[in-house]
Amino acid sequence: MGHAYSARCGFDAARAGGGRFLLRIEDIDRTRCRPEHEAALLADLRFLGLYWDGPIRRQSEHFADYEAHLAKLQALDLLYPCFCTRAEIAEAASAPNAADADLAHLGPTYPGRCRQLSAAEAATRVEEGHSYALRLHVEKALALLTRMGQPTLTWFDRGAGWVTAQPLLLGDVVLARKQLRTSYHLSVTVDDHLQDVTLVTRGEDLFHATHIHRLLQALLELKTPEYAHHPLLKDVAGQRLAKRRGSTSISALRAAGQSAEQLWAQLSLPPI
Repeated sequence: MGHAYSARCGFDAARAGGGRFLLRIEDIDRTRCRPEHEAALLADLRFLGLYWDGPIRRQSEHFADYEAHLAKLQALDLLYPCFCTRAEIAEAASAPNAADADLAHLGPTYPGRCRQLSAAEAATRVEEGHSYALRLHVEKALALLTRMGQPTLTWFDRGAGWVTAQPLLLGDVVLARKQLRTSYHLSVTVDDHLQDVTLVTRGEDLFHATHIHRLLQALLELKTPEYAHHPLLKDVAGQRLAKRRGSTSISALRAAGQSAEQLWAQLSLPPI
């Protein structure tokens, strides 16, 4: 129901503004994203009456787009390889993602260990076959923008108004890995630009990710859309409704005889 609500927020916003409602399959992780999962997702949307405009964009079909933009960041000398494991990062981080409790779900902020490696040492480790992630050097990126006359970045959120971007809150985020030359942050930012997205509608748990997306837009000279971060649906215990928590799926509710009208009514929304 949480996913259905998020889709409905985007659908209603697009229709109210006379715009298009776009469907994107974010399937860069090919080990977890399977055709049967996509088929189930499409069946749920159709059952709920949520229809989209134009072709579906599948990220797995556009790795060249992300690689090209990754190369631009490399040419600006803003990326560095990180060889730390998640356990090492968690151990080295002094606290969960800064002092802001709103960032706790994002995990520990990267402490910058591999940022200190020399270019020669990093290159040697890569040549030796070590696993690594490519991280964005946020401090260096912000310094570059300052020299370019962009010391302050902002975006407009329909709930929060004008927001000043603070990319340092998330630290040096991962933009690619040894065998996967993109990430969520890079892919969605590039896609929003290429698809001419004017409004990004998503859950408030991704609000802070927009700080990084705004930075990438400035560095890569990409368009900046408006944003609308909606509240998350939660259960009686205050936990968000999600697959990982075993929340009941739309297909299960449908199999139990629930109609789309009944499901929308549970959210105090009219049928489509």
